[in-house]
Amino acid sequence: MAVTKELLQMDLYALLGIEEKAADKEVKKAYRQKALSCHPDKNPDNPRAAELFHQLSQALEVLTDSAARAAYDKVRKAKKQAAERTQKLDEKRKKVKLDLEAREQQAQAQGSEEEEECRSSRTLEQEIERLREEGSRQLEEQQRLIREQIRKEREQRLRGKAENPEDKGTPKLKLKWKCKKEDESKGGYSRDVLLRLFQKYGEVLNLVLSSKKTGTAVVEFATVKAAELAVQNEVGLVDNPLKISWLEGRPQGLEDPRHPGMSQPPDAASARDPSTRRPPVWGPPPARELPAKLERRGAHTDHKATPRAKQPTISGPVTYERAVSLLRFVPALIWMYQNLTTQHSLSCCD
Repeated sequence: MAVTKELLQMDLYALLGIEEKAADKEVKKAYRQKALSCHPDKNPDNPRAAELFHQLSQALEVLTDSAARAAYDKVRKAKKQAAERTQKLDEKRKKVKLDLEAREQQAQAQGSEEEEECRSSRTLEQEIERLREEGSRQLEEQQRLIREQIRKEREQRLRGKAENPEDKGTPKLKLKWKCKKEDESKGGYSRDVLLRLFQKYGEVLNLVLSSKKTGTAVVEFATVKAAELAVQNEVGLVDNPLKISWLEGRPQGLEDPRHPGMSQPPDAASARDPSTRRPPVWGPPPARELPAKLERRGAHTDHKATPRAKQPTISGPVTYERAVSLLRFVPALIWMYQNLTTQHSLSCCD
């Protein structure tokens, strides 16, 4: 009887978060969702998890059995109608009604409404007892599915940890350059400038300039390969080079500049330290040096056209990484072309 009284005080539909007309399929689906979130195995620190899980199991037993559900709906409907009638009365009439009901209860053992409620309660108790004797196959099946899902989730978490024991998330690089606090141009590096510099190596997920420390930023790439290419090849602006270092997600085989001797790409260290790497020449030599160089070439020329220099060739398949690394030679090739054109023009004039 204790179980019956407890069920009579509960709204099983609200407990599962479903409507009164919900079908058995919706009841089972709502039970799985609720039971997964409050299963004792997933909430070992919650003392109410077992109690709530038990209540959900009782709700599933009652609402998936047509006879038990009909008895529960009858009790629930009677209680709802009584509550509505009581709510419609004003405070004075409500007090009179409550006093009258108390006298009637003392005068007679059962009233019409109480007798109906008792009959409905007995019917509900009988249905619950029948379900207990027969064994709720549906409840056992749903609980088995929940245990299986919890086991699979646990195996997936363990498998993920085994496959990625040192997963550090997305790769992040730290950028540093010379910049004074009062410099409004930020040393020539705005967010748009930095994005243009690094997006050619791959997708940039985020780029943040430090608001506290000038001349510092963090760039986050979608892939480790893009971050490696940026570390190996990017030097930044010629008049204010970048210093690039790994912040997160550095591959194990890549040398840390603070711990030399480990394997790394041959030009990775020099790419991170602009002082040890000569910046590329973006164009021909300065105008003040051109006349002197042309004069020296004219003194040694025999008024014959200088043979065209052999053009560099590219062998092997051209991959994305190789194409990015070959971009460093574009300025030098442009300067060679301009130099040969100027030299050829001087030879023709002589």
